[in-house]
Amino acid sequence: MATLIEAETPDVLGPAAPKRGTGGVGRYILVRFLLIFPTIFILVTLVFFLMRITGDPITAALGGRLPQDQLDARIHEAGYDRPILVQYFEYLGQIATGNFGTTLSDRRPVVEMLATFGTATLELAINSLVVALLIGIPLGMIAAHRRDRTPDALLRFFAILCYATPVFFAGLLLKLTFSVALGWLPVSGRASTSTELAMSQLAAPSGIYWLDAIRSGNYQALGDIAAHAVLPAVALGLLTAGVFLRLVRTNLIGTLGKDYVEAGRSRGVSEFRLVTKHAYKPALIPIITVMGLQIALMLGGAVLTETTFEWKGLGYQLAQYLTARDFVAVQGIVMLLAVIVAVTNFVVDILAAVIDPRVRY
Repeated sequence: MATLIEAETPDVLGPAAPKRGTGGVGRYILVRFLLIFPTIFILVTLVFFLMRITGDPITAALGGRLPQDQLDARIHEAGYDRPILVQYFEYLGQIATGNFGTTLSDRRPVVEMLATFGTATLELAINSLVVALLIGIPLGMIAAHRRDRTPDALLRFFAILCYATPVFFAGLLLKLTFSVALGWLPVSGRASTSTELAMSQLAAPSGIYWLDAIRSGNYQALGDIAAHAVLPAVALGLLTAGVFLRLVRTNLIGTLGKDYVEAGRSRGVSEFRLVTKHAYKPALIPIITVMGLQIALMLGGAVLTETTFEWKGLGYQLAQYLTARDFVAVQGIVMLLAVIVAVTNFVVDILAAVIDPRVRY
């Protein structure tokens, strides 16, 4: 993370930030980018050896369901009877060439499985992040503006409920309320069967349903996709919205006490303008810096959310493969999630450095 330096607080009109050398910026971006690779390497190594603690993947998946001689033959054919370090270096060589193996339970290439279900998880994460930002940031600003008053107390209580409620429990409550009791929204799935069929017939689909529906001009399908997306996005988004609300409130309160804000008040600047213009941007910096961690939490919560709503993404498939003890598929999914988290943190670090005028490279 970039190093922060002490700087004099700008006046209410905000003087220009000090210029930063492009060479320094380039070095910072390069270092942050290079750190992605050891992060992924460490995670891949941990997953590989942790998966081998209980034995080889074939015995874990098929043990007790095949005669011992057939089981031994499959283990030998797959090379799992060789020394563990030999398997490890061979695995590193395979993933370096883009070969993640073949799933044991349904015999499909791991890369194909990741491409099929990864876009569904990406769609859910985008939807949930939008919900978190739309709820967390405005409510955090309101709570800061109404500090220590009834709205502030209610919003703080709401934030605690958001990040303390298990995502699967929130999902079940939403389903019981809006699907079963009121019948307003679909109970599960990414889309209806007819919409999924229409999406599968598109030329070069992206896999993100709402994007494909917009590209094809099928707005009836877009409405169906949006209806299916509401409850999963809210269930997962509220978890992060509570964190954003508290962060915005705390940092905005601190910013509103700065000298340059007090100077603005003395000059007659309205409280609304102080909150939404002069104090708002500095208060967003902590949101950006923790967004990478929140993306990681969202991906973890996606396992429960996708299972609750039968949203067939990586989280849903991960639960299925864990039940089947398909360690080859699990390794592939965990590695892809590790890549997503590492790249997200890289992007977040760059955004924080660009937005924060106090950063020195």
